[in-house]
Amino acid sequence: MNFITKSFSELTTSELYQILQLRSEVFVVEQDCVYQDLDFKDQKALHVFGFKNDKIIAYTRLFKPGDYFDNSSIGRVVVAASERKYGYGFHLMEASIKAIEDHFNSSKITISAQVYLTKFYNSLRFNKVGEEYLEDGIPHIRMDRD
Repeated sequence: MNFITKSFSELTTSELYQILQLRSEVFVVEQDCVYQDLDFKDQKALHVFGFKNDKIIAYTRLFKPGDYFDNSSIGRVVVAASERKYGYGFHLMEASIKAIEDHFNSSKITISAQVYLTKFYNSLRFNKVGEEYLEDGIPHIRMDRD
């Protein structure tokens, strides 16, 4: 799968719609979590996404150092449920890490990870920092990559 990185203003209407649909499908419906996904942070972010059969099935948004953490950050990590068995999450994160290195000239990255994905993020050299906390009712942990 090839991944594309775009700023908010570079996204087409169709791409934006597909991204928001995927995020809603997973974070609101699948995870049964009512929260405000449209948070006015997308306009600051770089958006990394991958297509399969002309449909966006994997996505993250990236922030430069200082936007939300001292480090660069990756958020809204999502792969469509039907596509998770193919390892796209790992490739999505690799593409996101590379995009941070290329666009922000940074290698230090912070994420707010759902606790059940700790081993997955460990495999990408992220390490737990601090204690678990609830974010939108779901257990999370800060993880950093140096």
